[in-house]
Amino acid sequence: MSQVEISIYYSPFCPYCSWAQQLLDAKGVEYTLINVSDDNQLREEMELKSGRTSVPQIFIDDYHVGGFDDLSALDNRGGLEPLLKGEVV
Repeated sequence: MSQVEISIYYSPFCPYCSWAQQLLDAKGVEYTLINVSDDNQLREEMELKSGRTSVPQIFIDDYHVGGFDDLSALDNRGGLEPLLKGEVV
């Protein structure tokens, strides 16, 4: 698999955040967790990048996937694997 950069803006104890991590763990990819629960600057960064206030917010390279539901839907329709391989959407 081509090396892509995956970032997850998350908060601890968020079940959707945990599910997103589990899905990506099952794919065998590495990702960076960015905890926004106690950092207003990081939360603001997430909101500016995503246009959303909820967590998780998932990015693969510069592509904004969205939250867990978006990630799961992308995977279910076969669109996640190409992104993880570095293919352009």
